[in-house]
Amino acid sequence: MPLWQWLLDAAALLLVLVLIYGGLLVARRRGLSRHGGTFELSHRVGTTGRGSGWVLGLGRYSGDNLEWFRIFSLSPWPKRVWGRSRMSYDDRRAPEDSERHVLYPGHVVIACTTADGPIELAMSAESLTGFQSWLESRTPGT
Repeated sequence: MPLWQWLLDAAALLLVLVLIYGGLLVARRRGLSRHGGTFELSHRVGTTGRGSGWVLGLGRYSGDNLEWFRIFSLSPWPKRVWGRSRMSYDDRRAPEDSERHVLYPGHVVIACTTADGPIELAMSAESLTGFQSWLESRTPGT
């Protein structure tokens, strides 16, 4: 078989794999949002430099937990889980210049304190309102 046919077969196989991966991502997102309570949520996993370390994802409220899923992962399980009773909202700010390019458009950056230490999340202003309501609705005394 000539080389160009091998290359054509390889390109076709690569295209099929990309389409399968895209279809699985869509199916996963639909499955995660089936029960409602999902929203675009980015999480800063590294703090090596200003504006770096952001990973796009989805947030989902599950009872007393906020679950975070990476957007381009096929895993049905959350990458991070934060408990409502051990989380507090501290501050809000606009994304800095370098952050505007890596976060979803229109998102604000919030600082929170958890049992494991401080974290930074980014979400839309509408999602922030829901997040604050979710945090405030915890049982009294926690």
